[in-house]
Amino acid sequence: MEKHEMVLVSAPNIAGESFLKLLQRKSIPYAVIVNNKTEYERIAELGAPNIIVVNTTKENSWVVPEASIGKVYLFEKSLNLCCRYIQICRSWTRKPIYVVTGSHNPRLVYKGLGADYVIHSEGPDFTFLIGDDIGSRKA
Repeated sequence: MEKHEMVLVSAPNIAGESFLKLLQRKSIPYAVIVNNKTEYERIAELGAPNIIVVNTTKENSWVVPEASIGKVYLFEKSLNLCCRYIQICRSWTRKPIYVVTGSHNPRLVYKGLGADYVIHSEGPDFTFLIGDDIGSRKA
């Protein structure tokens, strides 16, 4: 991971929350993308240091965040929201976008929108998603 780059995560479910805890344990800088007040409050309660709020219905509001965005991990809760997040995030980074899903939604839809990897998993352990290039950072 390049210096000052943050991992961006959509964590609308328990799998996403587990991944956020993993990033915290490994001291990997991250931000969480949300699209409503309820989700914002839930993520804030989890202790996320950076929360990016987007209006998924207004494309002209998808301003690139000030923080440099690296890899993106989208944990799927709904097909529509995940597709919209891919569209938004693809314009923010050239790094890989991972979609983690427990459903059988067509992976080609996600790939066609710009996801690099579609991972089918319902397990609680996502350490395999974190490669050596974004290992622990000590200040």
